[in-house]
Amino acid sequence: MTEVRFTHIGGPTVLIEFAGWRLLTDPTFDPPGRTYSFGWGTSSHKLTGPALPPEDIGPVDAVLLTHDHHGDNLDETGRALLADVTTVVTTRAGARRLGGTTAQGLKAGQTTRLQVPDRPPIAITATPCRHGPPLSRPVAGQVIGFALAWPGQHHGPLWITGDTVLYGAVRKTAAALRPGTVLLHLGGVQFPLTGPTRYTMSAADALDLCETIQPKTIHPVHYEGWHHFREGPEALTTKLEALPSERSKPFTWLPPGIPHLTAV
Repeated sequence: MTEVRFTHIGGPTVLIEFAGWRLLTDPTFDPPGRTYSFGWGTSSHKLTGPALPPEDIGPVDAVLLTHDHHGDNLDETGRALLADVTTVVTTRAGARRLGGTTAQGLKAGQTTRLQVPDRPPIAITATPCRHGPPLSRPVAGQVIGFALAWPGQHHGPLWITGDTVLYGAVRKTAAALRPGTVLLHLGGVQFPLTGPTRYTMSAADALDLCETIQPKTIHPVHYEGWHHFREGPEALTTKLEALPSERSKPFTWLPPGIPHLTAV
């Protein structure tokens, strides 16, 4: 069994530490107050800043970047941080845009490995995402999640879902992975321009998905700090309170900026 230390910095940004490894997801460190364009007439205002500044993060072995083209997943300060990271794993389109020799692009189902002496090797497999309704991928762009597996895991892989709605490929992937720990991107994103259309999972989706795969631990992330999120922690908490305690038990909120140990 491995104990993993998760530090939720804000939005989708989490520092993951175990066995000498330090991994960072979707670096977002800009201060609040700015409005960001998401393309095709959509935009959102950033409401809260990171729990920790980038200078407090320290050296990072790799960045797991679900997508590079939305400011709530990679902002200007986060992009500057990439210059000091030797490995960035992201989408194929994102790797082309980032350029250089550090960015490695994957499509869903492809695997890469992190390996250095005296640490367990990590297999990183890209998992499918659809950041919107059917046929929206040409508009929303490429997005992936990540499944992380290494020797000594007791409860199954660590799954970072990425920004996605709940659809067939996500269900199939979850059933095949049977992850023990999930960093679950939520928020029920909507934009005024597109009405009721959702671009990420809602609280109801989270319960639906996790009822099927029954992971040991679920850490919700990417549900706060931006105007385009339609469901904050209250929406999920309300639904969890209506469930028997055993069904709600896996959900654990990560306190902003404070390391939290999870057995993986």
